[in-house]
Amino acid sequence: MGAFQAMVLSFFLLHACTTIAQVEQWKSATATYSKETDASFITEGACGYGDLHRISYGKYSAGLSTMLFNRGSTCGGCFELRCVDHILWCLQGSPSVILTATDFCPPNFGLPTDYGGWCNFPQEHFQMSQTAFSEIAELHADIVPVQYRRVKCHRNGGIRFTVSGNPHYYQVLITNVGLDGEVVAVKVKGSRTGWMPMARNWGQIWQCSINLEGQPLSFEVTTSSGKTLTSYNVAPAKWKFGQTFEGKQF
Repeated sequence: MGAFQAMVLSFFLLHACTTIAQVEQWKSATATYSKETDASFITEGACGYGDLHRISYGKYSAGLSTMLFNRGSTCGGCFELRCVDHILWCLQGSPSVILTATDFCPPNFGLPTDYGGWCNFPQEHFQMSQTAFSEIAELHADIVPVQYRRVKCHRNGGIRFTVSGNPHYYQVLITNVGLDGEVVAVKVKGSRTGWMPMARNWGQIWQCSINLEGQPLSFEVTTSSGKTLTSYNVAPAKWKFGQTFEGKQF
């Protein structure tokens, strides 16, 4: 083999190895579901999203145990789940479903981990809606073994910024984030300010103590993979608290 052919072969082998490395391996966990089919069990949940149907996460949402929730930093991340290793409960062929992390599944240390204490530390557990659960397992199952892996989030439209607070305490809820889905850092800029870092309040609600009224607002969003996206002048100068604005998308 000539030097050129060897170089080309090495390039393709390296590319193949990199592609494989980017696909996260399956990990083991468990899953249950709420019988509230409208997914209201995770509406107004620990990520701060409020009405999941309004922000498009809807029934394909999940509450995560402590190990997976990571104090709220996992909010907005996407997971692929499939039921495995149970011939009675798992659907044939082990189909998978994509879920968005939208809530925290609290521990119940008064119950064993295999009977009610599914979200006890250090268990890795997903609390699903009935609709999502029915796509991977039989509904008469109580708790099922699953495999999960992180996947990219595919969203329609741009990142959404919902502003709230008062003239001296500014908050923004960030939703519909593509790619990693997880937001780890946010900056805001008014027309009369520089870029100012915001602190995580809880879930995906970010805050800063400054008066930004009467200024068009720009946002810089960084995801867990380190990618940063800047949306300039997302909100006009006459924005009001309670309004939602759409920026760019990863």
